[in-house]
Amino acid sequence: MSRLRVSEIFYSLQGESRSVGWPTVFVRLVGCPLRCVYCDTAYAFKGGEWMERDEICRRVGDFDCRHVTVTGGEPLAQKEVLPLLVSLCDAGHETSLETSGSLDIADVDPRVSIVMDIKTPGSGEEQKNRWENLALLQKKDQIKLVIAGREDYEWARAQLKAHGLADITQVLFSPVQGQLAPADLADWILQDRLPVRFQLQLHKILWGEEPGK
Repeated sequence: MSRLRVSEIFYSLQGESRSVGWPTVFVRLVGCPLRCVYCDTAYAFKGGEWMERDEICRRVGDFDCRHVTVTGGEPLAQKEVLPLLVSLCDAGHETSLETSGSLDIADVDPRVSIVMDIKTPGSGEEQKNRWENLALLQKKDQIKLVIAGREDYEWARAQLKAHGLADITQVLFSPVQGQLAPADLADWILQDRLPVRFQLQLHKILWGEEPGK
């Protein structure tokens, strides 16, 4: 048996990453070892329902959608997510994985596009970053840093240089909604000529904090 605890499966527009705007099926798994202070999916820390991998794939297939994102919580906290990712890729889906960057990504199917966080000091979980993951990323993957203020920005800028992040893959800087004015972050990026992509969460602009969007 290959079961996973699922919080929700829903169809929406991708709100982040290089696939922003594409109609996408989201598979949100339950559980996360982190407690970021700005987390907007705390409802996925517990609850949900157990589902067989085949059932999840059938539900995803019912939407007749090319793009699929497996998210959380922290998807890699459930070991059965690895065969799920394989099954989704085998079914022909363009599959992405959203992960906190705190767990090993070595065994993720190489066909999957990984969107990996690097946690800033403002998240409260900076010490959980698994820096070894950087060596495992490919050009098709992405690194995301969520910025809560100027201190976070300066820290992120330092990591960008120290680890050569932009040479590894595309780097995304996002402001924490309600804590940092998007225009301020955009101005800082332009002033410092950083080789990063500024992004806002499209789904929040369209639908606010409505779950399942």
